[in-house]
Amino acid sequence: MSRTLSPLPPTSGTPSPTPSASVGSRLRGSALRALPKSYLIFVLLAIIAVGYYVSDDFLTFRNAENVITAASIVVVLAIGQYFVILTGGIDLSVGSILAMSTVLTALTLQAGMPAGASVMFVLACCALAGLINGILVVWLNIPPFIATLAMMSAVKGFSYIIQSTSLIEIRDQGLIQAFSRGSFLGIRNPVLIFIIVAVVAALVAKYTTFGRSLYAIGGNPEASRLSGLPVARNLIITYTISGVLAGLAGLVAAAQLRQGSSLIGVGYELDAIAAVVVGGASLMGGKGDPLNAVIGVFILTTIINIMNLVGISSEPQLVIKGAVIILAVFLSSAGGVQRISGFFSKHFRRTQAA
Repeated sequence: MSRTLSPLPPTSGTPSPTPSASVGSRLRGSALRALPKSYLIFVLLAIIAVGYYVSDDFLTFRNAENVITAASIVVVLAIGQYFVILTGGIDLSVGSILAMSTVLTALTLQAGMPAGASVMFVLACCALAGLINGILVVWLNIPPFIATLAMMSAVKGFSYIIQSTSLIEIRDQGLIQAFSRGSFLGIRNPVLIFIIVAVVAALVAKYTTFGRSLYAIGGNPEASRLSGLPVARNLIITYTISGVLAGLAGLVAAAQLRQGSSLIGVGYELDAIAAVVVGGASLMGGKGDPLNAVIGVFILTTIINIMNLVGISSEPQLVIKGAVIILAVFLSSAGGVQRISGFFSKHFRRTQAA
């Protein structure tokens, strides 16, 4: 004969939390856990709110289009830079490779090469530059900073020599349409290009063996080597990818500016590095996310856009940009987000205990 057990009486002592208190605690806990992962979104939204407050022209369609178009080149560069930084390296040559891409594109089109063949040739040359970077780092054991600094100088000099004039005009409408003026489903081609690059990079980083191995290499290269990972091969591939993406960014820049010049890429390498760092990647390697690097690009681009709208000159802009980078390094590499979330977590626990 079955018996129905009656529920046990509540234990004397501390009263059980009410449902509302339990729900509130869970919500606060979820918010605190999400803070280290989502703070970039809040930062970007806060910057957008500031832009709306200080300028009536900020939230216009034309200005938004300008911001996104300007960011498209840096996004493609930053994705390549992200993979290199993820391994604990750095690539200072991407700005010069971008400039070389514009010069080679203009010269090959001027020589009568079809646009499609020109694009393939340019990307192959940029891939070769990235491959040489990888060989210098892996086979010759040259530190990435020195190897890519040397490549930056060499590529810049090469671009200046083959350019021979101040600039070379690009008139090929096929290339301009493909990388600048064209659109698909209402999305401008430069925007579509950086969306595709960002999505592919996110999938590679999260779901492929190659992507996961880069995290391991950046975290501990010696342990990765001892565990059987092809560290040398993956590093060479990483620098080659960075070169290809710099070349792709150069094609977008050449189509937008309709010219090739060895001076176009000045400072782009620093913008790409800054965007990756603002996006939360650690310069020590092993930490980062390509989509966060994209958000980092938009944070910097939006800040610059706001300063241009309110009439701040270029020199103070550099000071503000430097301060943003320092703050980003504190939040990412120095564990600032964890410190802030830990402070709020302690505060909430004390409030709940009281």
